[in-house]
Amino acid sequence: MSAITTPFGFSRTAAEVTEGIALTGRRAIVTGASSGLGAETARALAITGAAVTLAVRDVAAGERVAKDITASTGNQEVRVAHLDLADPASVLAFTAAWRGPLHVLVNNAGVMACPEQYTERGWEWQFATNHLGHFALATGLHHALAADGNARVVVVSSTGHQQSPIVWDDVNFAFRPYDPWLAYGQSKTANVLFAVEATRRWADDNITANALMPGAIYTSLQRHTGGRGSGRVPAHLIKTVEQGAATSVLLATSPLLDGVGGRYFVDCNETEVVDRRSGTLHGVARYAIDPDSARRMWTLSQDLLTHTG
Repeated sequence: MSAITTPFGFSRTAAEVTEGIALTGRRAIVTGASSGLGAETARALAITGAAVTLAVRDVAAGERVAKDITASTGNQEVRVAHLDLADPASVLAFTAAWRGPLHVLVNNAGVMACPEQYTERGWEWQFATNHLGHFALATGLHHALAADGNARVVVVSSTGHQQSPIVWDDVNFAFRPYDPWLAYGQSKTANVLFAVEATRRWADDNITANALMPGAIYTSLQRHTGGRGSGRVPAHLIKTVEQGAATSVLLATSPLLDGVGGRYFVDCNETEVVDRRSGTLHGVARYAIDPDSARRMWTLSQDLLTHTG
Protein backbone atom coordinates (compact mmCIF):
# COMPACT_ATOMS: atom_id res chain seq x y z
CA MET A 1 0.00 0.00 0.00
CA SER A 2 1.69 3.16 -1.22
CA ALA A 3 1.94 6.21 1.01
CA ILE A 4 -0.26 9.13 0.02
CA THR A 5 1.69 12.18 -1.13
CA THR A 6 0.33 15.58 -2.13
CA PRO A 7 1.75 18.78 -3.64
CA PHE A 8 1.46 20.45 -0.24
CA GLY A 9 3.82 20.58 2.71
CA PHE A 10 4.83 22.20 5.99
CA SER A 11 4.26 25.85 5.09
CA ARG A 12 1.01 25.62 3.13
CA THR A 13 -2.11 27.14 4.63
CA ALA A 14 -5.67 25.90 4.95
CA ALA A 15 -6.86 28.40 2.35
CA GLU A 16 -4.20 27.22 -0.10
CA VAL A 17 -5.07 23.52 0.10
CA THR A 18 -8.75 24.26 -0.63
CA GLU A 19 -8.10 26.53 -3.61
CA GLY A 20 -10.48 25.59 -6.40
CA ILE A 21 -12.55 23.23 -4.22
CA ALA A 22 -16.30 23.91 -4.01
CA LEU A 23 -18.40 22.22 -1.33
CA THR A 24 -21.62 24.18 -1.70
CA GLY A 25 -24.53 22.04 -0.54
CA ARG A 26 -22.36 19.92 1.73
CA ARG A 27 -22.39 20.01 5.53
CA ALA A 28 -19.52 19.91 8.02
CA ILE A 29 -19.08 19.86 11.79
CA VAL A 30 -15.90 21.09 13.47
CA THR A 31 -15.49 20.48 17.19
CA GLY A 32 -13.60 22.98 19.31
CA ALA A 33 -14.15 25.68 16.69
CA SER A 34 -14.38 28.64 19.06
CA SER A 35 -10.66 29.39 18.76
CA GLY A 36 -7.33 28.26 17.33
CA LEU A 37 -7.13 25.45 14.79
CA GLY A 38 -10.83 24.70 15.00
CA ALA A 39 -11.81 28.23 14.11
CA GLU A 40 -9.37 28.33 11.20
CA THR A 41 -10.53 24.91 9.98
CA ALA A 42 -14.14 26.09 10.07
CA ARG A 43 -13.19 29.26 8.20
CA ALA A 44 -11.45 27.33 5.43
CA LEU A 45 -14.44 25.00 5.06
CA ALA A 46 -16.77 28.00 4.93
CA ILE A 47 -14.67 29.46 2.10
CA THR A 48 -15.46 26.35 0.04
CA GLY A 49 -19.18 27.07 0.46
CA ALA A 50 -19.91 24.26 2.90
CA ALA A 51 -22.51 24.74 5.62
CA VAL A 52 -20.43 24.59 8.80
CA THR A 53 -21.52 23.87 12.36
CA LEU A 54 -19.17 25.00 15.12
CA ALA A 55 -19.59 22.46 17.94
CA VAL A 56 -18.30 24.21 21.06
CA ARG A 57 -18.49 24.30 24.85
CA ASP A 58 -18.50 28.11 24.98
CA VAL A 59 -21.43 29.11 22.79
CA ALA A 60 -20.81 32.85 23.20
CA ALA A 61 -17.23 32.46 21.96
CA GLY A 62 -18.49 30.26 19.14
CA GLU A 63 -21.01 32.90 18.10
CA ARG A 64 -18.27 35.50 17.88
CA VAL A 65 -16.18 33.23 15.67
CA ALA A 66 -19.18 32.35 13.50
CA LYS A 67 -19.97 36.02 13.00
CA ASP A 68 -16.37 36.70 12.02
CA ILE A 69 -16.30 33.76 9.60
CA THR A 70 -19.49 34.91 7.92
CA ALA A 71 -18.15 38.45 7.63
CA SER A 72 -14.83 37.32 6.14
CA THR A 73 -16.19 34.63 3.79
CA GLY A 74 -19.71 35.77 2.95
CA ASN A 75 -20.98 32.30 3.90
CA GLN A 76 -24.32 32.69 5.67
CA GLU A 77 -24.53 28.99 6.59
CA VAL A 78 -22.31 29.06 9.65
CA ARG A 79 -24.03 28.03 12.85
CA VAL A 80 -23.09 27.22 16.44
CA ALA A 81 -24.20 24.34 18.65
CA HIS A 82 -23.29 23.44 22.22
CA LEU A 83 -21.12 20.37 22.75
CA ASP A 84 -19.24 19.31 25.87
CA LEU A 85 -17.22 16.24 24.89
CA ALA A 86 -16.54 15.27 28.51
CA ASP A 87 -20.29 15.01 29.20
CA PRO A 88 -22.01 12.01 27.53
CA ALA A 89 -25.40 13.67 27.95
CA SER A 90 -24.23 16.70 25.99
CA VAL A 91 -22.88 14.51 23.19
CA LEU A 92 -26.13 12.55 23.07
CA ALA A 93 -28.18 15.76 22.91
CA PHE A 94 -26.03 17.04 20.04
CA THR A 95 -26.30 13.85 17.98
CA ALA A 96 -30.02 13.48 18.67
CA ALA A 97 -30.66 17.01 17.43
CA TRP A 98 -28.79 16.54 14.14
CA ARG A 99 -31.01 16.23 11.08
CA GLY A 100 -30.07 15.19 7.58
CA PRO A 101 -26.80 13.97 6.07
CA LEU A 102 -23.34 14.92 7.26
CA HIS A 103 -20.46 15.07 4.82
CA VAL A 104 -17.47 16.04 6.97
CA LEU A 105 -16.84 15.58 10.70
CA VAL A 106 -13.65 17.16 12.04
CA ASN A 107 -12.81 15.87 15.52
CA ASN A 108 -10.58 18.79 16.42
CA ALA A 109 -11.31 19.72 20.05
CA GLY A 110 -8.96 18.58 22.76
CA VAL A 111 -7.08 19.19 25.97
CA MET A 112 -3.37 18.70 26.55
CA ALA A 113 -1.22 17.87 29.57
CA CYS A 114 -3.87 19.00 32.03
CA PRO A 115 -3.68 18.38 35.78
CA GLU A 116 -5.13 15.12 37.08
CA GLN A 117 -8.88 15.25 36.72
CA TYR A 118 -11.72 12.78 36.22
CA THR A 119 -15.26 12.91 34.88
CA GLU A 120 -18.30 11.92 36.93
CA ARG A 121 -17.96 8.42 35.48
CA GLY A 122 -14.36 8.17 36.62
CA TRP A 123 -12.77 8.60 33.20
CA GLU A 124 -9.41 10.32 33.01
CA TRP A 125 -10.10 13.80 31.62
CA GLN A 126 -7.85 13.74 28.55
CA PHE A 127 -8.94 10.27 27.48
CA ALA A 128 -12.57 11.27 28.02
CA THR A 129 -12.37 14.54 26.10
CA ASN A 130 -9.92 13.73 23.33
CA HIS A 131 -11.13 10.22 22.56
CA LEU A 132 -14.31 9.00 24.26
CA GLY A 133 -16.30 12.16 23.57
CA HIS A 134 -15.33 12.14 19.91
CA PHE A 135 -15.99 8.38 19.68
CA ALA A 136 -19.51 8.92 21.03
CA LEU A 137 -20.01 11.85 18.67
CA ALA A 138 -18.90 9.98 15.55
CA THR A 139 -20.83 6.81 16.35
CA GLY A 140 -23.88 8.87 17.28
CA LEU A 141 -23.68 10.59 13.89
CA HIS A 142 -22.97 7.39 11.96
CA HIS A 143 -26.41 7.42 10.37
CA ALA A 144 -25.88 10.97 9.13
CA LEU A 145 -22.41 10.17 7.79
CA ALA A 146 -23.72 7.03 6.08
CA ALA A 147 -26.53 9.00 4.46
CA ASP A 148 -23.98 11.00 2.46
CA GLY A 149 -22.46 7.95 0.80
CA ASN A 150 -18.99 9.48 0.69
CA ALA A 151 -18.41 11.06 4.08
CA ARG A 152 -15.11 11.81 5.78
CA VAL A 153 -14.07 11.90 9.41
CA VAL A 154 -10.93 13.87 10.24
CA VAL A 155 -9.26 13.09 13.57
CA VAL A 156 -6.76 15.55 15.04
CA SER A 157 -4.16 13.50 16.87
CA SER A 158 -0.56 14.44 17.70
CA THR A 159 3.02 13.25 17.61
CA GLY A 160 2.40 13.09 21.35
CA HIS A 161 0.86 9.67 20.68
CA GLN A 162 4.44 8.37 20.60
CA GLN A 163 4.64 9.00 24.35
CA SER A 164 2.25 6.19 25.23
CA PRO A 165 0.41 3.24 23.75
CA ILE A 166 -2.92 2.27 25.27
CA VAL A 167 -2.39 0.83 28.73
CA TRP A 168 -5.31 -1.54 28.44
CA ASP A 169 -5.55 -2.52 32.09
CA ASP A 170 -5.38 1.05 33.38
CA VAL A 171 -6.55 3.62 30.85
CA ASN A 172 -7.89 5.79 33.68
CA PHE A 173 -4.74 5.81 35.85
CA ALA A 174 -6.47 4.02 38.70
CA PHE A 175 -3.24 2.27 39.71
CA ARG A 176 -0.26 3.93 38.02
CA PRO A 177 0.81 7.46 39.04
CA TYR A 178 -0.85 10.08 36.89
CA ASP A 179 1.41 11.77 34.34
CA PRO A 180 -0.14 14.51 32.19
CA TRP A 181 2.00 13.74 29.13
CA LEU A 182 1.46 9.99 29.30
CA ALA A 183 -2.28 10.60 29.60
CA TYR A 184 -2.17 12.95 26.63
CA GLY A 185 -0.15 10.47 24.60
CA GLN A 186 -2.54 7.62 25.36
CA SER A 187 -5.53 9.71 24.29
CA LYS A 188 -3.83 10.66 21.03
CA THR A 189 -3.02 7.01 20.33
CA ALA A 190 -6.70 6.27 20.84
CA ASN A 191 -7.51 8.93 18.24
CA VAL A 192 -5.42 7.18 15.59
CA LEU A 193 -6.82 3.76 16.46
CA PHE A 194 -10.32 5.17 16.04
CA ALA A 195 -9.53 6.31 12.49
CA VAL A 196 -8.19 2.86 11.61
CA GLU A 197 -11.19 0.96 12.94
CA ALA A 198 -13.87 3.42 11.76
CA THR A 199 -12.56 3.09 8.21
CA ARG A 200 -12.69 -0.72 8.41
CA ARG A 201 -16.01 -0.92 10.20
CA TRP A 202 -17.80 1.64 8.04
CA ALA A 203 -16.35 0.64 4.68
CA ASP A 204 -19.73 -0.47 3.33
CA ASP A 205 -21.06 3.03 4.05
CA ASN A 206 -18.15 4.60 2.14
CA ILE A 207 -17.10 6.52 5.25
CA THR A 208 -13.37 7.10 5.59
CA ALA A 209 -11.46 8.39 8.61
CA ASN A 210 -7.90 9.66 8.76
CA ALA A 211 -5.81 11.00 11.64
CA LEU A 212 -3.21 13.75 11.60
CA MET A 213 -0.62 15.75 13.43
CA PRO A 214 -1.32 19.45 12.75
CA GLY A 215 2.15 20.56 13.81
CA ALA A 216 3.37 22.69 16.68
CA ILE A 217 1.14 25.75 16.95
CA TYR A 218 0.70 28.12 19.88
CA THR A 219 -3.01 28.13 20.73
CA SER A 220 -5.18 27.83 23.84
CA LEU A 221 -4.41 24.10 23.80
CA GLN A 222 -1.21 25.03 25.63
CA ARG A 223 -3.05 26.61 28.56
CA HIS A 224 -1.64 24.01 30.95
CA THR A 225 1.93 24.23 29.68
CA GLY A 226 2.70 27.92 29.98
CA GLY A 227 1.66 28.58 26.39
CA ARG A 228 4.58 26.76 24.77
CA GLY A 229 3.56 23.09 24.67
CA SER A 230 6.34 20.68 25.54
CA GLY A 231 8.92 23.43 25.05
CA ARG A 232 11.06 21.04 23.00
CA VAL A 233 10.06 22.11 19.48
CA PRO A 234 12.62 24.30 17.65
CA ALA A 235 11.36 27.74 16.67
CA HIS A 236 11.65 27.03 12.95
CA LEU A 237 9.13 24.19 13.28
CA ILE A 238 6.42 26.32 14.83
CA LYS A 239 3.48 26.88 12.48
CA THR A 240 0.93 29.65 12.22
CA VAL A 241 -2.69 28.72 12.89
CA GLU A 242 -3.37 28.99 9.16
CA GLN A 243 -0.59 26.49 8.45
CA GLY A 244 -1.61 24.24 11.32
CA ALA A 245 -5.15 23.85 9.98
CA ALA A 246 -3.95 22.87 6.50
CA THR A 247 -3.65 19.11 7.05
CA SER A 248 -7.10 18.87 8.66
CA VAL A 249 -8.67 20.80 5.81
CA LEU A 250 -6.81 18.78 3.19
CA LEU A 251 -8.13 15.52 4.65
CA ALA A 252 -11.63 16.98 4.81
CA THR A 253 -11.81 18.33 1.27
CA SER A 254 -9.16 17.18 -1.20
CA PRO A 255 -10.10 14.83 -4.05
CA LEU A 256 -6.65 13.31 -3.52
CA LEU A 257 -8.10 11.62 -0.42
CA ASP A 258 -11.17 10.11 -2.09
CA GLY A 259 -11.58 6.59 -0.74
CA VAL A 260 -8.49 6.87 1.48
CA GLY A 261 -8.86 6.03 5.16
CA GLY A 262 -7.19 4.59 8.22
CA ARG A 263 -3.98 6.57 7.72
CA TYR A 264 -1.97 9.22 9.57
CA PHE A 265 -0.73 12.46 8.05
CA VAL A 266 1.81 15.15 8.92
CA ASP A 267 2.42 18.32 6.90
CA CYS A 268 -0.29 17.32 4.39
CA ASN A 269 1.34 13.96 3.55
CA GLU A 270 1.11 10.47 4.94
CA THR A 271 4.00 9.92 7.33
CA GLU A 272 6.21 6.89 7.95
CA VAL A 273 5.60 4.11 10.46
CA VAL A 274 8.11 4.08 13.33
CA ASP A 275 9.03 1.54 16.00
CA ARG A 276 10.59 3.99 18.45
CA ARG A 277 10.16 7.70 19.18
CA SER A 278 11.29 9.50 16.06
CA GLY A 279 12.63 12.64 17.75
CA THR A 280 10.76 14.70 15.14
CA LEU A 281 7.16 15.69 14.60
CA HIS A 282 6.85 12.99 11.93
CA GLY A 283 6.14 9.30 12.25
CA VAL A 284 3.24 7.20 13.45
CA ALA A 285 3.91 4.49 16.02
CA ARG A 286 3.16 1.00 14.74
CA TYR A 287 0.98 0.35 17.80
CA ALA A 288 -1.25 3.29 16.85
CA ILE A 289 -2.25 1.79 13.50
CA ASP A 290 -2.40 -1.86 14.55
CA PRO A 291 -5.73 -3.31 13.33
CA ASP A 292 -6.17 -5.65 16.29
CA SER A 293 -5.57 -2.83 18.76
CA ALA A 294 -7.99 -0.65 16.79
CA ARG A 295 -10.73 -3.24 17.15
CA ARG A 296 -9.94 -3.64 20.84
CA MET A 297 -10.07 0.14 21.32
CA TRP A 298 -13.50 0.29 19.69
CA THR A 299 -14.86 -2.42 21.96
CA LEU A 300 -13.36 -0.81 25.07
CA SER A 301 -14.84 2.54 24.12
CA GLN A 302 -18.28 1.04 23.64
CA ASP A 303 -18.04 -0.73 26.98
CA LEU A 304 -16.99 2.42 28.83
CA LEU A 305 -19.79 4.48 27.30
CA THR A 306 -22.49 1.92 28.07
CA HIS A 307 -21.28 0.99 31.55
CA THR A 308 -23.59 2.45 34.20
CA GLY A 309 -22.10 0.93 37.35
